[in-house]
Amino acid sequence: MKILVAVTNYVVPGKKSSHFFVEARNLYYKKQGVDVQVLNFSAEEDYVVDDIPVYCLKSCAQKCKELKFDLLVVHQSNLRNHYIFLKKYEKYFPKIVFFFHGHEVLNSTKVYSKPYPYVKSHAFYMKWGRMLYDNLKLKLWHDYIPKLLYKSHLVFVSHWMYEEFLKWTRIPEDILRGKTSITYNCIGEHFERLVYHWEGYKKYDFITIRGRLDVSKYAVDIVNELAKQNPQYRFLLVGKGSFFKYNQKATNLEWMDTYLTHDDIVQLLNLSRCALMPTRTDAQGVMMCEMATFGIPVITSDIPVCHEVFESFDNVRFVNNDDVKANDLGTMFDSLQKGIPYKKNEKYFAKNTSGEEVRLFESLLG
Repeated sequence: MKILVAVTNYVVPGKKSSHFFVEARNLYYKKQGVDVQVLNFSAEEDYVVDDIPVYCLKSCAQKCKELKFDLLVVHQSNLRNHYIFLKKYEKYFPKIVFFFHGHEVLNSTKVYSKPYPYVKSHAFYMKWGRMLYDNLKLKLWHDYIPKLLYKSHLVFVSHWMYEEFLKWTRIPEDILRGKTSITYNCIGEHFERLVYHWEGYKKYDFITIRGRLDVSKYAVDIVNELAKQNPQYRFLLVGKGSFFKYNQKATNLEWMDTYLTHDDIVQLLNLSRCALMPTRTDAQGVMMCEMATFGIPVITSDIPVCHEVFESFDNVRFVNNDDVKANDLGTMFDSLQKGIPYKKNEKYFAKNTSGEEVRLFESLLG
């Protein structure tokens, strides 16, 4: 089986990893004997990483004709890259699988939470520009995806994502029967293999890890407010951003202005008693799933997608985003600590996620 994976950004040797959820899938596919090749729309030249060929658009255009791929895998499709590529080259692919992860088929100005006031991108003209783009992309995908259904399959990373897709693209559900499936993103191999050290020294009671503090959906304001309301606990927040230039930091909250590797994350989780990961919007929340699978107690938000992805996890509790003061964090914390150690949940292991995708590819190709 020879597949081409089309993605806006992909890992480059020696640089910070991008789109890990695609890289992890590709590595698993390769281990299963799949011939994986990648189209990186952001690349300026071809290269090889993890023994996988990665092409820039210019060279890939010719390779579509020469290499005779069995399948095209499309992640996070956008108009600038994927839509134009598909219009030109879809005829060279017998089968196409679309993976929907979030913003690509959402009306982002209505689904995502309002930006923090200090974030300049919330300027009036930027908001209207985003609204116009959202309307255009939803109209184009509404018209184009049904035309490809005869040879396509649509994969969603949660039931929530599927419902949002139907809502915003307005593609009739009846024409999608037999053409869709739900497959969650896999987690990092570290979190499959390693187990939370529930014994030993704990420097922090609660740990929050976010890549970008200034994105309101990651709810750093809720973390800071919970820390202020619970001075008896020690909080650690990791992530880069300007949030505390504009907001007073809780005195019992330590902030690390940095990015972390998987090894760093594991080390800090083992120094903490509980992960505090509220969110306002998520299609799945891979890092939360990694933490819960690792075995550390996790507190996240009382929203539908979080209940969906953690329905089989005993080590997860939920806070109210809308009334932060109503949350009894101490009671949640105590109940979670009583359940330690938790049995490892394999829901997001690669064999149950990426493995399901390989089986899907095989069934599509007969």
